[in-house]
Amino acid sequence: MTEPSRAASRRAERAETMRQPIYIAMHAVIAASFIFLLQRYALSATLESSLLWALTFGVCAAGLAYMQSNR
Repeated sequence: MTEPSRAASRRAERAETMRQPIYIAMHAVIAASFIFLLQRYALSATLESSLLWALTFGVCAAGLAYMQSNR
């Protein structure tokens, strides 16, 4: 009876590990999209500047999400 519960817990651990990179990537994409739209349309910045800020915020958001997921 203990064998199925061990298998279930291993599956749950694997599922949690598989979801973590998806949430980190989603956090980065949403942050990058937000800052791009803010820079480009609300602040009327150039395309190059908007893309650079979006890349910067995306990387920072991914790093923050990674650090928070390892707490």
